Amino acid sequence: MSSSKLFTTFLFSLNLALLLQTSFGADPLFHFCSNSENFTANSPYESNLKTLINSLIYKTPSTGFGVGSVGQYQNQKAYALALCRGDVSASECKTCVSEAPKEILSRCPYNKGAIIWYDYCMFKYLDTDFLGKIDNTNKFYMWNLKNVSDPATFNYNTRDLLSQLAQKAYVNNKLYATGEAKLENSETLYGLTQCTRDLSSSDCKKCLDDAINELPNCCDGKEGGRVVSGSCNFRYEIYPFVKE
Repeated sequence: MSSSKLFTTFLFSLNLALLLQTSFGADPLFHFCSNSENFTANSPYESNLKTLINSLIYKTPSTGFGVGSVGQYQNQKAYALALCRGDVSASECKTCVSEAPKEILSRCPYNKGAIIWYDYCMFKYLDTDFLGKIDNTNKFYMWNLKNVSDPATFNYNTRDLLSQLAQKAYVNNKLYATGEAKLENSETLYGLTQCTRDLSSSDCKKCLDDAINELPNCCDGKEGGRVVSGSCNFRYEIYPFVKE
């Protein structure tokens, strides 16, 4: 299997209300372990990966994003990326990106690649260079179990808001945008779009547009939902979930 297919796409449904975080400490939203060859204990790859993880834990919180590679020889080289949600503080980001690699290494011991998502951050590593490439292989859906009363109108408004936020995100330096829209029933729809910052602006836009096109499969008529991949994600709710 090629390195671009190391992870398996999975569609996942949970009531989002059960996963709300008021502070870091909730379980991960989801994770994937690679199905490529494993590394051995005390190997050069393990040493390079640990060095890279420590580097990202140190440098990610200041900007909310970190990326890098460590290793001289290709079969020993590790690549990794850490991204925090655009609205979380540096301290919350540090807590999340410190916990994420520990958790994924315990869930995917000796796997040469893995990815894990929390509400506040994601962390990904691999033994081949994935940086700057759209990752559509690692993907999952989440949606609220509650249905809206007028799915057609709600779906239209949701797509419209997320499309506007995709337009805002790809021209933003952080490749991140949030916003809201008033609905006819006096409710407010809240949305978020974000890409990993190794992507170009055009690839960010493509990633988000492709994710938004999956709305009918993901979240048809649902009060809240997310499409989350290794390169971008969106979320919408009928309650505020972004930090002020």
